[in-house]
Amino acid sequence: MPPLSDVVVVVALAAMLAVAFTHPTGRVEALVGVGCAAATLATGILTADEAWSAVRNLAPVVAFLVTILVVSDVCARAGLFDWAAQRVSYWSAGRSIRLFTGVFVLAAVVTVSLSLDATVVLLTPVVLAAGIARSVPDEPGTYACLRMANSASLLLPVSNLTNLLAVPHLHLTFTGFALRMAPVLAVVLVVEYAGLRLLFRRQLAVPASADRDDALTLARVPTVVVGLMLVGFAVVSPLGLQPWWVSLVAALVLVLWARRTGLVTPRQVLGSAHPGFAVWVLALGVVVAALGVGFLGDLVGRAVPSSTSYGALLVVALLATLLANGLTNLSATLLLVPLVAPLGTTALLAALMGLNIGSGLTWTGSLANLLWRRTLGRYDVAPGSAAFHRVSLLLTPVSLVAAVTTLWLLS
Repeated sequence: MPPLSDVVVVVALAAMLAVAFTHPTGRVEALVGVGCAAATLATGILTADEAWSAVRNLAPVVAFLVTILVVSDVCARAGLFDWAAQRVSYWSAGRSIRLFTGVFVLAAVVTVSLSLDATVVLLTPVVLAAGIARSVPDEPGTYACLRMANSASLLLPVSNLTNLLAVPHLHLTFTGFALRMAPVLAVVLVVEYAGLRLLFRRQLAVPASADRDDALTLARVPTVVVGLMLVGFAVVSPLGLQPWWVSLVAALVLVLWARRTGLVTPRQVLGSAHPGFAVWVLALGVVVAALGVGFLGDLVGRAVPSSTSYGALLVVALLATLLANGLTNLSATLLLVPLVAPLGTTALLAALMGLNIGSGLTWTGSLANLLWRRTLGRYDVAPGSAAFHRVSLLLTPVSLVAAVTTLWLLS
């Protein structure tokens, strides 16, 4: 039987995950997080210095999360997502397969540039509305958003918090990371696209109706700022600066522009930053740090292979997938990355494939999965677990193996 201190930490983690699944108000998220972190410290597993170190290491990632959420929210309020979806709709010319293809590519681009949260929370409702306007089934487009939220987040360090957490352990610049992951992502996109086309072939056979909406105007300022932000990430990386400095500047510029044009109020800006969730993530770092030095860290450490052969890379990706679906990918990253880091860059990239692609296997694998379900639930079209797992269990293993194989072949 594990010591009482380990039991307390496990219960604390379970309480935090329950909060993540139920997604209460930000105040509740913060209070539960702080309470669980305090209970963890009371066990004595971590010293105050070790807990502070965990918070300090997470702080740049949380700063990026807060600022990129503000950037995404201003882009949404400015109609950038609506404009992009309408362009896709016009391009489809009444053909359901072309509409799906455009949505698939758009979801991948949004995930890469603005992170997966923007795809599941902000783009998914726009895609749903576009499908309704075209009188086509909603499943192909909305599932494209979900699958791209997890799988397309491989490309850039800023596309997913899991990537950002791993970057300090990688000997790669922003551009170097993208170059290593680009061929992997290309293969994954082919697998995901072909799989979704096959799974939803009946829905995609329904012809789309004509689009009679008035053309929307492109929000030029947000578009330019996002483009410059992506360039900025690549520029500051070799200088040793954290991505959050760039996203902070982008957020400030967009907030000032949005305030001047009357798009947002200070209260809305604060709400879009989700400060309660930021506190929850910092507290999660303390709880998972305690797990890492306890029995779970020992178990996972023994399961990590000692080489980077093809079989070993598959084991690393599988282990990451199992941990992600048991603990959510954010918790799994905090636990697994330090244990895999001694194996080098290739092993860490394989772990990220399990933490990103593999997290799409079950509802609990990624917070993005739960946010996507909650978003669709607001429109009374949330899929059941059977429908979700029909897609995830068929696509996720194939995409994951294809990704690891590509990584191994090119390493």
